Parts: sequence; structure tokens; C-alpha cells
Amino acid sequence: MLETVRYLIGSAGPSGFGSKSTAEDVTEATPDLGSITAIITGTTSGIGAETARVLAKRGARLVLPARSLKAAEETRARITAEFPGAEIIVLPLDLSSLTSVRSFVSRFLSLNLPLNLLINNAGKFSYKRAISEDGIEMTFATNHLGHFLLTKLLLNKMMETATETAIQGRIVNVSSSIHSWFSGDIIHSLDLLTRNKMPYSATRAYALSKLANVLHAKELALRLKEMGANVTVNCVHPGIVRTRLTRDREGFLTDMVFFLVAKLLKTIPQAAATTCYVAVHPRVAGVTGKYFEDCNGMMASKGGCSEVEATRLWQLSEELISKERKEDERSWFRHLIILE
Repeated sequence: MLETVRYLIGSAGPSGFGSKSTAEDVTEATPDLGSITAIITGTTSGIGAETARVLAKRGARLVLPARSLKAAEETRARITAEFPGAEIIVLPLDLSSLTSVRSFVSRFLSLNLPLNLLINNAGKFSYKRAISEDGIEMTFATNHLGHFLLTKLLLNKMMETATETAIQGRIVNVSSSIHSWFSGDIIHSLDLLTRNKMPYSATRAYALSKLANVLHAKELALRLKEMGANVTVNCVHPGIVRTRLTRDREGFLTDMVFFLVAKLLKTIPQAAATTCYVAVHPRVAGVTGKYFEDCNGMMASKGGCSEVEATRLWQLSEELISKERKEDERSWFRHLIILE
């Protein structure tokens, strides 16, 4: 009850910020990001668009990957109209396609730009079961596997940039508190979802993918430490906010649900605050493998804290991105070794 009251009134936590803080508020401590190059996925609307706007305001060079280049160009136009000096590059990327991810990374690397910041923000909530071109359940493919491959392929560039500039690289995975709604074996559940061997629940599929975001950050943080890399990775819950994520299910019922929880909703600038805080605030320097809500460190769910599950998911993800597309989607899981 006390936590709910603090949330509703926007009481500041140890970081000095709380649920009512905005992305502009939390970046005031870093007014000049002119030396930073950032890739931000999912910037055509909502939280991602506001994150891009605020980082551009602070001077960061932005690379905006997008499935819809028209929508990304509109985002760039809005930002440059407000901040004429902003440097923004738009490149094509469909996170549900491993081929598209690889093509994006090749295009980016050909630009010979540094890379200080990677914000894995894009998200999909699929109301109907769908399978990606690589034979994976679509929500997982988009929200986790595409970002997993994107991060993997960009790591060397981030580590090189950190070494050359002495500026610590940061990776931010945008998850959700909904990750705590998933229970069960994540790998077995994904197998059943992909093979249509269980009733499809959009919420369960989304929760599974958001748990994967948390576990990805946890395992990657350990691996980066072992490598001695000057790169951190953390996970954030932006808060409850109505964005285009619900665009597939607009109508009376959706409107009623959001009306009933209106007091708990954040504005878009407030929802982008935790991402921006973890991405650039000096207080977060050196912090890695953590989970943040309302710009403060929090405990993830029990499942999200499991080192065993983080390792299992990592091995599954490596297996999936290393395979070429199979005609039979079930072949993805036939030879996986499920770790005890």
C-alpha cells in the first residue's frame, strides 16, 4: 500500500526521481551528449519517440532503425523541426527477421560511426498467434530474439568505442513489470507456442518475451564483466502507459480498461524517464545487470533473478540465431538440450 501511495504522488526514491519525473527532468544532469552516438529501436511513436526526442535535445547523434521508413522519417522530421541541429540517421530494420537484423548491422557498421548507447525499446503485442519468417512465435521473435541478435552483432563496436573514447558504453533493455506474470518453463512454453500445441494467450506470450528481456540483460552483464568490457547492460520497466502497443485491439473494452486504471497511467514523457535515466545519468555509471522502475533500482521477479534460467535462455537464443530457416518450424526445437 505504501509503495502505491508513493507511486501515485510521485515520491522520489534514492535516485532523486520518481514516477512523476520526466525524461527531460532526468537528463538535466547530462545537458551535453554531443559525444554520444545512440541506436534506439521502436522510435516511431510512444516511449521510443520521446526517448529519441530528449536525447536529441541533449545533443546525441541518433540512429533510428525502423520497419516503416516513412514513420521513422516523420519522427526525424518532428525532432529536427524542434532541434534543427540534431543529427539523425534512419535505417531499415524488421526485428522479427534475423536477416533484416544482420542487414541493418552491416549498413550501420559501413557508416564507420562510434556506438556508445544501444536502447532495445521496440516491442510487439500480438493478439493473434503468428510465426516469424524464421519459424519462431512472433512476439518472442520481435521482442527478444531480434534484440538478442542485434546486441550480439553490435557488441564489438560498442567495446571498441568504449576503449577508444574512455566513455562507458550502455545497453538498455526495455522490459515490463508484466514479466512477473509469466510462470513455468520459458523454453518449453516457447516450444509449445511456436508449434501451436497450447492455446494462444497474447498476454502470456508478451509476458514470456518481457521475461526474456530481463534474463538477457542479466546474463549479458555477467559475460561483459568476464570479458572486462567497459559496457554495462540494464533492464527497465517504463510504467503503465497507453501507447500504440495496443493498436491491434482498440475499442470499447480497451478504452474501459484504460479508463479504470487512469490514475496509475504515466504520460509518455514520464514513461520515457527511466529509459533515459539508465541510459545517460551519471549515477548509473558502472551499474550493470540491474532492473529499474521509476528511475530506481528494484528487484525483478523471482524468474527474472534466476541465473540458471538466464543461462538456459542464452543458449537457446544462440541456437536459434545460428540456424538457417527450416521449412518445418518444429525443427527449431528438436535438437535443443534442455539444461537442468
